[in-house]
Amino acid sequence: MTDTGSEQPQPDTVKDIDITDGKAKLRKWLNVNFRIEMTDGRVLIGVFLCTDRDANVILGACSEYLKSSGGETEEPRVLGLVMVPGRHIVSIQIDDTNPPQKFYYDE
Repeated sequence: MTDTGSEQPQPDTVKDIDITDGKAKLRKWLNVNFRIEMTDGRVLIGVFLCTDRDANVILGACSEYLKSSGGETEEPRVLGLVMVPGRHIVSIQIDDTNPPQKFYYDE
């Protein structure tokens, strides 16, 4: 006997929906300024470009902020394009204090 009244979605279908939702979120965050805190206390602020399965993050136009021994933030160091290993990321936030930089290429 089959029960047609309480059909459960197949596991593959649920997985596809989760992947689609995750991809949509990542696409929405493209070219948005991210603030990433790392395990060693550094803070990186840059434009989110991509990520991978290991949670590594690529930031463009990135600057590094260090805290001095007095607790004050020092002048930023410009890094440019960086890859942040996922295992060193403590937190990620959208940084809305600065508008994201626009990149234009002449052909």
